[in-house]
Amino acid sequence: MQKYRSYVLPIAILLGLLLHKWVAMVNFLVPYLIFSILLLTFCAVDIKKLRMTRLDVWLIMFQITVSLGSYLILNWLGAGDIVSQGVLIGVLCPVASSVAVISVMLGANRETVTAYTIIGNLMVVVVAPIYFSFIGTHQDMPFFESFLMILKRISMVLGLPFFAALALELWLPKGSDFLCRYKGLSFYLWAVALLLTLGKTIDFIFIQGKGNWHSIIWLGIASLLFCIVQFGFGRWLGAKYGDKISGGQLLGQKNTAMGIWMATYYLTPLASVFLAFYSVFQNVWNSWQMWKVKNENLNDNENQNRL
Repeated sequence: MQKYRSYVLPIAILLGLLLHKWVAMVNFLVPYLIFSILLLTFCAVDIKKLRMTRLDVWLIMFQITVSLGSYLILNWLGAGDIVSQGVLIGVLCPVASSVAVISVMLGANRETVTAYTIIGNLMVVVVAPIYFSFIGTHQDMPFFESFLMILKRISMVLGLPFFAALALELWLPKGSDFLCRYKGLSFYLWAVALLLTLGKTIDFIFIQGKGNWHSIIWLGIASLLFCIVQFGFGRWLGAKYGDKISGGQLLGQKNTAMGIWMATYYLTPLASVFLAFYSVFQNVWNSWQMWKVKNENLNDNENQNRL
């Protein structure tokens, strides 16, 4: 099964495009799949090794400053609220909850990735309500109310599997070890979740695109540019701390479902199309990375056999 992994993401993207109307109907299964993925991931992590690093601080600073700075600059240049808000939420959007699945396969440190998954999501819980107090359609909403609303959505996805894994490690270590042995299943569960998410996302683009194609095109262009910037800068920054894969994935791989919800609820709903496009672009990049790693491993094996 290992040799087919690099083809899973392209197939999921293709099926999501072709079957988006039907796939969107079963999208309600995604939270259950994500819970299972994260439980397997957290059970494989040494929780005692989770700590905040300097890389985490730089990633947080990038998300906070670049999201707001880009919004202000684009508005000043006359890009309009839709594109400006799309970029704002696209950069601030929390790291994908399942980022460890791809990152570890690419060679990233599991504990580094897991730590920022938690830290980065908590950062968004605090920063997003501040931004939404002066940007978007709910500027009159009290900070604490917005804070609790975002915290609830993130904790349901991230908090439940984390504390379930912690409870297993403390009180039922044999159960934790059993799940750890099957951590490889998380990739295939994630592939199914990706298919459902992409199908819903592509269906969302078609629905929102009616009569708004000019804005849709600009959102798509901006999304592609910022996808390149975030993965590229993240890899450069990660290389400074000896883990360019973690840096790239943690800054570039986004929880687009969470971002789309925040954009739809707090901002101009059409701005959420930025993240819909981003979901496709980031997974095309991940597919290419996996294909590259697979070929490198094959070449290494061939060289070893020759020796």
